[in-house]
Amino acid sequence: MRHGKYPLILTFLLPPLALYGIFVISPYAQAFQISTTDWLGYSPDANFIGLENFTALWRDEYAWNAIKNNAILLVLLPVLTIGLGLFFSTMLIMGGRRGRAGVVGVRGTSVYRLVYFFPQVLSVVIIAYIWREMYHPNNGLLNGALSALGLPTPTWLGDPKFAFWCVLAAMVWSNVGFYVVLFGAAMQSIPRDIYEAVMLDGASRWTTLFKVTIPLLWDTVQVAWIYLAIAALDGFILVQLMTDGGPNFSSDVIGLRMYNTAFGSETKFGYASAIGVVMFFLTLSVSVLALRAAKRDRIEYS
Repeated sequence: MRHGKYPLILTFLLPPLALYGIFVISPYAQAFQISTTDWLGYSPDANFIGLENFTALWRDEYAWNAIKNNAILLVLLPVLTIGLGLFFSTMLIMGGRRGRAGVVGVRGTSVYRLVYFFPQVLSVVIIAYIWREMYHPNNGLLNGALSALGLPTPTWLGDPKFAFWCVLAAMVWSNVGFYVVLFGAAMQSIPRDIYEAVMLDGASRWTTLFKVTIPLLWDTVQVAWIYLAIAALDGFILVQLMTDGGPNFSSDVIGLRMYNTAFGSETKFGYASAIGVVMFFLTLSVSVLALRAAKRDRIEYS
């Protein structure tokens, strides 16, 4: 400190910034450069080919199929996860009886939160294997229950009609618990007087959720939407471990398409980098659009 605060700040900031630039920003910049070459990943030659990789990507039906699946995830994953998160957190915070203490939650709220949050302590790999075993056509939990009821037992992950939706169900299950806890914590910061006044006026819980809770939690919902939209544009690990994009590319996503292009039999790193560049701009565009679309005046309460 004898030399002033700025040398001290630079001493502590420059090393982490240098590491971030070398290990994060530099690979991003290299990806842009590699996307304009025909590099195969392990070959010494990387010839400049301009925008040929992007032109080929525009005509790639497998890439468009993956983007279509990501678009469906982009719509359904945030809607289902946020909807279930708001519903469960509302039931936990104000789903109990209305007694002398006013609006109260259900009994055992802390236990329910622990159960909902449990998937967050599991790695994505564990979650993928758990759900893959649940969908097992012979000894899986789901088909075991259907068989006990005398109902047909599909080959869930082996059927193009069901594989994608099975992966979506696993994604929602693995994410919803975190947002139950997040929304519940945000709801507890809302004064109970507001809820009690609304319910004394005869409003139902659904009306209270849509007219009071969601407007007051809009900032939190907006952040949740951004994170889930980014997760929807990825979905790589669950898809790879559960279905590997099959059957017949029915559950393929753009992240898996990039991985298979780079590390599969073709090893086209230049083409895979072009897919990565497109993913970068897609993710950035979705984030900006979501922020603008969800922008509204903030509601203050005291």
